[in-house]
Amino acid sequence: MSTERNPTQPIAPSSFEPLDRAQPPAAGHGRGWRRWLLPLAILLFALVMAFLFLARSVEISTDTTTPADIDLSGFHLPLGGRLLLLPGIYSLQIAAPGYVTLETDLTVSDEASQRFSFELQPEPGIVTLLTQPAGVAVTIDDAYAGEAPLSALPLAAGVHALALRHPRYLPLDVTLDVAGRAQQETFTFSLSPAWGVATVSSEPAGADILVDGEPVATTPAAVELLQGERQLQLRLPGYAPWQQTLLAKAGENIALDTVQLQPAAGVLEVTSTPSGANVTLDGDFQGQTPVTLNLLPDTAQRLMLTRPGYRRHSETVQLAAGATRRKAITLQAQLGAIDLRVSPPEAEVRVNGRLIGRGNQSLSLPTVEHRVEVSLAGHRSVSQRITPRQGLEQRFEVALQTEQEARVAQVQPEVTSALGQTLRLFIPGEHGPDSFTLGTSRREPGRRANEVLRPVTLRRMFYLQTTEVTNAQFRQFLASHNSGQLEGNSLNREHQPVAQVSWQQAAQFCNWLSQREGLPAFYTQNQGIVTGFNPAATGYRLPTEAEWAWVARVKEETRLTFPWGDGFPPTAVVENYADSSSAYVTGRTISGYNDGQVVSATVASFAANHNGLHDLGGNVAEWVHDVYQIPAANTPAETDPLGPQTGDNYVIRGASWAMSRMSELRLPFRDYGQAGRDDVGFRVARYAE
Repeated sequence: MSTERNPTQPIAPSSFEPLDRAQPPAAGHGRGWRRWLLPLAILLFALVMAFLFLARSVEISTDTTTPADIDLSGFHLPLGGRLLLLPGIYSLQIAAPGYVTLETDLTVSDEASQRFSFELQPEPGIVTLLTQPAGVAVTIDDAYAGEAPLSALPLAAGVHALALRHPRYLPLDVTLDVAGRAQQETFTFSLSPAWGVATVSSEPAGADILVDGEPVATTPAAVELLQGERQLQLRLPGYAPWQQTLLAKAGENIALDTVQLQPAAGVLEVTSTPSGANVTLDGDFQGQTPVTLNLLPDTAQRLMLTRPGYRRHSETVQLAAGATRRKAITLQAQLGAIDLRVSPPEAEVRVNGRLIGRGNQSLSLPTVEHRVEVSLAGHRSVSQRITPRQGLEQRFEVALQTEQEARVAQVQPEVTSALGQTLRLFIPGEHGPDSFTLGTSRREPGRRANEVLRPVTLRRMFYLQTTEVTNAQFRQFLASHNSGQLEGNSLNREHQPVAQVSWQQAAQFCNWLSQREGLPAFYTQNQGIVTGFNPAATGYRLPTEAEWAWVARVKEETRLTFPWGDGFPPTAVVENYADSSSAYVTGRTISGYNDGQVVSATVASFAANHNGLHDLGGNVAEWVHDVYQIPAANTPAETDPLGPQTGDNYVIRGASWAMSRMSELRLPFRDYGQAGRDDVGFRVARYAE
């Protein structure tokens, strides 16, 4: 069928029916989304303009020699080598080949244009170190790196100090310039030898060559010598060792003349009994036995031994070259006789430290000095040097002393102070019983309540002044002191006992006198006040109450009540008391007693007591060391009592020119106080050791 249409044929209409009659097309469908394009475009334009308005121009640069890769967090817009960024903080990472990646925060401020420059650290270089010779100790920047060859050493880029050391090569100090950035580099160094060469030969040949004691070759040979001073030795059996000190220098050769080795000496080892003998060889001193001698080979020589106290030994000796021999010689003693008389007979006798017996000894000893010691438990040992003499008997007597006897023998029986005061030594147990009782029985007439019986023992030796301290002596301590006067009767003359002194002043005088003589102070002081005492000190002090009572009352087995005996009143003039001549001053007197002194008398005007002490029971009463207290009854015995360190009042012992009552004149009488009085003075004491 033909499909061609005739153009002249009219067009006839045909029927048409819509596909979906129920849904007619809405007006404008297909054009609704287009209405949003304009608002969106406007919004986008506004955002872009706002970003461009708010963004800041930022340039980021690095110092790397290779291109860097910059990674920045957040929105940013590249623009001509710069970045547009809103103000804020961004995470930045920069990486470049051969450099350590940098990670940091980037803070963009409100400035319109900003520039940031970052320096990246090059990665370490990979270094290989080679040396000639191998085994060189390598130190890089003062840190030990190991022994060459060293490979794959990571070293930071830059200059490094390199130190190369080898015991047989000269040290080398150089610098390394490391490129870094993970580049591999190899460095090679050659060290110069640190030795010279010595040519050594000997006659005969075959000798061992030793350098600094270490064998290295045999002659003839060329040996290496490290630079410096070296000891070169040659040794060959049968020949004497040869040695020479050489100064070797690196790279220099030393040619030595042929060494002519000498036949070895004979070696003679000499001992003697006893040892310590003087040895000579052909008249030349060689030392003392035991001694080793070098003898001329195959040559007769004269050997002589001498020792004090022994006969001389002489003989001829001869040894072959290189031979060794030992010779033991017993010396014959020259003896002398010693007759040693010893007491007590049970004492041990030692000669040169060796026990030989007890008691008397008849000794035969070599005629040299010996140390003889005699000892016995509980006694002071005696050591004496004795030199016996041949043909002459000597006698020595040794009497041991007990420790107490020895101590006493070393102590002076009397001393004089720097002021001329005489002090006597008292030894409890020798000058009277060392144990006695202070105070008196309640039944004794005139007893005071403070005279409580109290047992004491004295052990320490002590010195006590034989007279009371005078005004002249005290004024050397305190020049302004004045003891005063009574009714026109002076207490202040030079040789009268000092009065009107407090206990504190008396104790301070003792310390002053100790200091003057270089003795340790007995009393402790604080700001001029005595605050205590040191029992171990041997400086001057006041006598203790026990010492005062012991020298005043203890007379062998008798305990004196008065200085003159037991009866009252005294029948003869014995001390300075309140007598008829002083009635107008004192008021009370001893009936019928007249000592001729109104007030205090010149010290030592009256006879001394049984212990050689003056005025102990009269003239002036005396301060003693002890703090005043009334002891409880039945107290246990005390040894060398000193009492409390401090107190309010102190004990006064003895009567004075102002006293006349029986109770006061008794030797057990105790008074107390602290201030000075016109009838109270003192005397000084001190421990002997």
